[in-house]
Amino acid sequence: MPSRIPPLAVTAYTATSAAGCGADAHAQAIAARRGGLAPNDADSLPCWIGRVDALEQYALPVGSERWEARNNRLAWLGLNQDGFRERALGAIERYGAGRVALVLGTSTSSVGETERAYRELDGDGRFNAQQRASRAHETHALGAFVQAMLGVRGPCLTIATACSSSAKVFASAARLLQAGLADAAIVGGVDSLCGSVLYGFNSLQLVSTEPCRPFDAERSGLSLGEAAGFALLESITVDNAAPRLVGYGESADAHHMSAPHPEGLGAQRALFEALARAGVSAADVDYINLHGTASRQNDEVEAALVARTFPATTLASSTKGWTGHTLGAAGIVEAVITLLAIERGLVPGTLNSRNLDPACGPQIRLDNSEREVRLALSNSFGFGGNNCCLAFAAAAA
Repeated sequence: MPSRIPPLAVTAYTATSAAGCGADAHAQAIAARRGGLAPNDADSLPCWIGRVDALEQYALPVGSERWEARNNRLAWLGLNQDGFRERALGAIERYGAGRVALVLGTSTSSVGETERAYRELDGDGRFNAQQRASRAHETHALGAFVQAMLGVRGPCLTIATACSSSAKVFASAARLLQAGLADAAIVGGVDSLCGSVLYGFNSLQLVSTEPCRPFDAERSGLSLGEAAGFALLESITVDNAAPRLVGYGESADAHHMSAPHPEGLGAQRALFEALARAGVSAADVDYINLHGTASRQNDEVEAALVARTFPATTLASSTKGWTGHTLGAAGIVEAVITLLAIERGLVPGTLNSRNLDPACGPQIRLDNSEREVRLALSNSFGFGGNNCCLAFAAAAA
């Protein structure tokens, strides 16, 4: 197991999803038990999705036409919540553009815009002129767009490890700072709904025709969503009152392309590494934001891992009933919800679920709780066994 790491202050954070735009909106939705899922009326696939409706009227800055894509609009909307863009620009001014890293996670990048380009081919079977000039048709489109909008010039990385993408950005950023390659890091993730996502997951028979019910005995699959989220990581000397990233764990068990290891060995390794880097034990954890997609296998394996590892006093839940499964953005959105639990003392339950699977231990809760949270974990498990667990702590912990 790895040794303990120096903590980093999370001096700003924000999330935008179907549950709302900004941290306060998410906290209010959780408190009111008001989810953002709605029936899919965009095409013929019968399911429920977490769509960010505000995005339809939101535009990129003037002069940014070459970046036009739903994913980039979602990124721009997310950057402008909770004063995050101003905080990021302040860090860039403070440290210098070359000393601030940018590490972003995405599962599909701007593939939705590429789908549109193919639907609108010209008479010669080519992309139209605007699409040929677009910067959206690149794997690194999200990182390049945010880099251009903020003017950051430090290391710029795109992490694409399926549903763990924007959790792993915290680990990569922590290593960059520890290696002295940057003095601060802007991390985050953005993924938007598109046909490849909806029909791809449906081909795996993972999409439910009702709102997802994580860990429910009668769960029938996941509800896909879209989201953007960002956080700013700095030395704790900058803001001693800020919540902290105190640990992370990663693994790649490569058990199967889309199914988890049946005993959760990869997820377990990521979890134990996060605890080791935080210098804590499982008994110290107050809350766990679970990956909890509402798919049959994933929930069963994760529930068993939690049941055998943590005491009954630890609270655990999945928050995908509020946001849907936002794929490459799930890690950052759920990290933000975890940070809200630490700072506000409101622990989410598991929305939409009614009867817990027998595999669940007493840790997994359906109802919200008000409780002091000093140490919390956030799990993100992706296809191919790409697993990540993050550990966050209150400043006073």
